[in-house]
Amino acid sequence: MAIRVAKAPADERKLSFWHKLYIPPILSGLSYTLRKLFQKKFTVEYPEEPIELGPEFRGRPVLVEENGQERCVACGLCARVCPPFAIHMQAAETDDPKERYPAVFEINMLRCIYCGLCEEVCPEEAIVMSPEYDFVFSSREEAVYTKERLLVPKERLAPRLKWLAKMRNPQFGKYYRFRVTNNIHSVKAREMVRQGQETV
Repeated sequence: MAIRVAKAPADERKLSFWHKLYIPPILSGLSYTLRKLFQKKFTVEYPEEPIELGPEFRGRPVLVEENGQERCVACGLCARVCPPFAIHMQAAETDDPKERYPAVFEINMLRCIYCGLCEEVCPEEAIVMSPEYDFVFSSREEAVYTKERLLVPKERLAPRLKWLAKMRNPQFGKYYRFRVTNNIHSVKAREMVRQGQETV
């Protein structure tokens, strides 16, 4: 019986003798440790002194509220991609241009692992990771956040939304033609754009 040995791909990076010794990464790690060793230490008196975290922090997932209603179009991608099955939703139809909305939207915070996958797959940026990290529950029922508890005004999430716009696909629109109608997700909204009407 012949044993086939897999060949290395043609574009595999070739390491020089110096890199095979792993000396550059070791020296880089040691230099970082030495730099931090002599920096000024600081202590935060938590919980009396709250910690301010940047927009890149992944805290409690929330729903974006814009113009008095949720952005969510109930596509179900967030519930499908959630590894611990923490998200439960049920869609309903509406006469609004977006056509669908979540009649029921719940997140079990005891299951949530704050991975941010729900935020990544959402086509509408309707669910984002908020800076909130300090919350407790006295029962399991309290840990299930309903749509009313999840809705947060867009203005309060502005730093996170700006950070997402900066981090997501920085070359979007630079290397190919972008048509506005291609970014409208409902058939009704596309028809309104064709007729020259304003969409929500």
